[in-house]
Amino acid sequence: MPKTIRFHETGGADVLKIEDLPLTEPGKGEVRLKVEAIGLNRAEIMFRQGKYLDIPVLPSRLGYEASGIVDAVGPGTSSIQIGDRVSTIPAFSMREYGVYGESAIVPDYAVTYYPNNLSAVEGASIWMQYLTVFGALIELGQLKKDDSVLITAASSSVGLAAIQITKAAGALAIATTRGADKKQFLLDAGADHVIVTDKEDLAKAAMTITSGKGASIIFDAVAGPLLEKLADAAASGAIIFEYGALSPAPTIFPLFSSLKKGLTLRGYTLFEITGDAEKLARGKQYVYDSLQSGVLKPIIDCTFPLDAIAKAHLYMESNQQKGKIVVTV
Repeated sequence: MPKTIRFHETGGADVLKIEDLPLTEPGKGEVRLKVEAIGLNRAEIMFRQGKYLDIPVLPSRLGYEASGIVDAVGPGTSSIQIGDRVSTIPAFSMREYGVYGESAIVPDYAVTYYPNNLSAVEGASIWMQYLTVFGALIELGQLKKDDSVLITAASSSVGLAAIQITKAAGALAIATTRGADKKQFLLDAGADHVIVTDKEDLAKAAMTITSGKGASIIFDAVAGPLLEKLADAAASGAIIFEYGALSPAPTIFPLFSSLKKGLTLRGYTLFEITGDAEKLARGKQYVYDSLQSGVLKPIIDCTFPLDAIAKAHLYMESNQQKGKIVVTV
């Protein structure tokens, strides 16, 4: 029986249990994978804690991203066939599906091919980060060469993807990090400038970098009190994408900066893209082509074995990582 990760109560990483469960068959429109690698995401930490957009139905599986080989297909599936090398797109609810384990069943619309120049570990590390950024910066933000993009939590997998996509468009990438220990890493990863927020005034630094104009697009995973500083760092008419909630503190709307500058503050999730067939098709093509050409390249921080899944979650919660955390199966 395949090993499956589930939790029977919400809480810390210790609630994750490795269980031997019977192999199940995919239903109509579903695909089963023999999992090779699993990409970890902050959403799964929050889901396990009971603090995510979806509330788990216990006992619950979890996990959005996996790469593997198709070993069974249900009736009415698309072109996916047994033996195909694929990875999963976060286009489903973890209340219904989860990929943590040796075997995973997901909807066929959430399964796609990844370029042959990528390993299984890299294949499990692409769709959440690149589609999230594509949706905000390219699809909705209409990123242009003369834009300056301010990226918070820049050493996360999504933050690094934002740096890569910003640079691919020829725009200015301004990364932020709390500690100086990640500054050189972010510069090496392609950031044009790095603001160390524990040592620098974020708004002043951003204004200096942009010759007093401010950032035209802000891509923020933190929210909380930082939002006011981001509004101060924004250009007139800028758009601020709020896609995460890393800050435990309440988020207060920056009214006066928004009024003065005519700012657009926009809540955003990947599901705006994965839930729209046309947007998803554009995003998949952009990401696939860019990965195949080498314009985009996933950065892997480290890997853990499946039986160390709790340690992998604790490592993500420590915020030490520089890139994607992957669990190998």
